[in-house]
Amino acid sequence: MEDSPVEFLYEDTDFILDEQLELIDWIQQVIAAHQYRLENLTFIFCSDSYLHQINVEFLNHDTLTDIITFDNSDDSDIVEGDIFISVDRVRENAEVFNVSFRDELHRVLIHGVLHLLGHTDKELLSRTAMRHREDTFLSLRSF
Repeated sequence: MEDSPVEFLYEDTDFILDEQLELIDWIQQVIAAHQYRLENLTFIFCSDSYLHQINVEFLNHDTLTDIITFDNSDDSDIVEGDIFISVDRVRENAEVFNVSFRDELHRVLIHGVLHLLGHTDKELLSRTAMRHREDTFLSLRSF
């Protein structure tokens, strides 16, 4: 994965991501479908406590969350950012929603990418639209 604009890092977790090359291809397809250019994208997989600290420190939210996305791009058609994902929260949400850990993880991964592509989920209507986009792109996985 040298020379890839997508990087996977780990903080405070023993988790190691499977299917990295396939995920990179899929993420690049989603970005290309939006006619954006991928500059640099870093996924940081971490524990609940690690992501909670980031949530408090940078967003002033004293809550657990599954994902925090930081858009580092200066241009509207460029994807450049950092996506923090709590593996603990994804694992728990997979159980709550009765889906596989793999599917929930992929949903969260693409959710972060969709944020970097300009999609929001603050109101009910935009949350519904975001969920539909996630489902669409999950169905396009070929692995």
